[in-house]
Amino acid sequence: MNICAIVPSLNPDEKLLDVVKGLRDKNYRHIILVNDGSEKSDYFDMLAGEDCTVLTHEVNKGKGRALKTAFEYYLEHYSDECAGVVLCDGDNQHTPDDIYRCAEALTEDNTKLILGVRDFNEKNVPPRSRFGNKMTSFMFRILAGLTITDTQTGLRAIGNDGVREFLKVKGERFEYETNMLLETKRLGMDIREVTIQTIYIEENKTSHFRPIRDSWSIYKILFKFAWASIASCLIDLGIFQLMIMLLSFMGEKQMIFAATATARVVSSVFNYIMNYKKVFRSREGIAKTAVKYYILAIVQAFASYYAVYLLSSMAGWNPLVAKLVVDGTLFLVGFQVQRDIVFNTKKK
Repeated sequence: MNICAIVPSLNPDEKLLDVVKGLRDKNYRHIILVNDGSEKSDYFDMLAGEDCTVLTHEVNKGKGRALKTAFEYYLEHYSDECAGVVLCDGDNQHTPDDIYRCAEALTEDNTKLILGVRDFNEKNVPPRSRFGNKMTSFMFRILAGLTITDTQTGLRAIGNDGVREFLKVKGERFEYETNMLLETKRLGMDIREVTIQTIYIEENKTSHFRPIRDSWSIYKILFKFAWASIASCLIDLGIFQLMIMLLSFMGEKQMIFAATATARVVSSVFNYIMNYKKVFRSREGIAKTAVKYYILAIVQAFASYYAVYLLSSMAGWNPLVAKLVVDGTLFLVGFQVQRDIVFNTKKK
């Protein structure tokens, strides 16, 4: 098979021998092992050979850096003869057949990111893994608009163009794999899932994933997709309340309209610039995205004005409380419209 298998590993045990044997039995064109600062190199020395290249980090640099080291070597030495790479873990949690099926899916369409996904409803899944993956999948769907069954899978297959793009992605440790998934949104790269066996050896004790520190680094990336909208919402509310106090001499309808309009103009400029440059990193021109953005902003502004006016004048709500409720709802809707329509980078 004209696919290169990549296995990053830190302090492996004898299971790494089984992993490489399984890869060799499936006749991959090349195998790259990355020794990410392991205390001993015995297993790597045993496996090094004509079909298996061992790359070594003198100190532990993290899984993200290990993958990037392998990507760099692959692009320089093997990309001319291979269609892409398949990434797997060195602890035997991925069976040779599952790895092969992901690699085979890549040969069918190397423009997609192939993910080997587990079923977290199975009884053998450790509770922390089940909860962590379900929570992260939910956050991906809400914040990034990506429906992914297994966000933390290490079994992935990537075509040559994808390898070049993912090499540019930030992240040195486990957060790198999350960044890869988010990058597919910007690239307009489709994701194909391949169902694999759900294997946890000794309740995943060999994993080097640090639950608190690494989970925070992952969620921090996801919340990046929402921070600009949250900041804009706070700016909008602050200016709205200030204008309400300054314009208290006006009639209620005129006061709410003027306060809403002023607040929305200021917050929308901030929100557009941040989303265009920092959050969604849109590839479309400013003119095109600005037109779509301000159509949405105008619709939201009028919806906010009328809803706040109705709640304050007819239901007796405090205008600020009404605006919090109304704009909170509009935020959830507007964020998804911006993500999927205004700044969408999906290839046509």
